[in-house]
Amino acid sequence: MPPSHPPHWRAELLFRMRHLLALKIVGVTVFTWLFFIGYFQLLRHPAYPMTVMPLTALDHLVPFQPEMLVAYFSLWFYVGLAPGLQLNFRELVVYGLWVGALCLAGLGFFHFWPTQVPPLMASGSDFPGFALLQGVDAPGNACPSMHVAVAIFTAIRVDDVLRRTRAPQALRLANWLWFAAIAYSTLAVKQHVLLDALAGALLGIAFAWPSMRWRPMPGRAAAVAFGGADIIPHR
Repeated sequence: MPPSHPPHWRAELLFRMRHLLALKIVGVTVFTWLFFIGYFQLLRHPAYPMTVMPLTALDHLVPFQPEMLVAYFSLWFYVGLAPGLQLNFRELVVYGLWVGALCLAGLGFFHFWPTQVPPLMASGSDFPGFALLQGVDAPGNACPSMHVAVAIFTAIRVDDVLRRTRAPQALRLANWLWFAAIAYSTLAVKQHVLLDALAGALLGIAFAWPSMRWRPMPGRAAAVAFGGADIIPHR
């Protein structure tokens, strides 16, 4: 006979996703909208002369692959996973403060050091959405890649939740494969070069690492509800 209740990890993940769902959706939407106001302002009105990022050998090896635009655009769904898995309002607010600090740091780089990828790095393509990308997101605000920075921040925080809830290793692997696809897509659609991606990864890690050490301790009631205080340890 199948078990009458889902496994512990599944029950907790479902609870995390349902709890404060409307607030999480609205919060992520508003936060993304505010970030893009600053992003496009700096993109269209750079304060200092533009630096063109150099190409590496790997940039020459990675072919132009417009179909990777699917993975590139999937970031805007992926970034909602980590805040969506926060356990309560306090965790959600603290998570928002950390990722907000990450985005402000990225905008600071774009203000004081405007960068762009080499012109005409991407060929034309009739792949759906590609013309829109080139028309809206000019090849500026290149380094660090905020696509990679926010993606690796999300991957680390999602992996942390999956580990603490003792989810299957397959879910953790899928999380990292999704991040890898997003990171690779930034090179494949020629919106970034390798140095942009590496700088973005370092920036994301620089905020993800402390964000898991300075955060609210889960309430005892929440821990007990999922089988004991050891299930959701504070780090």
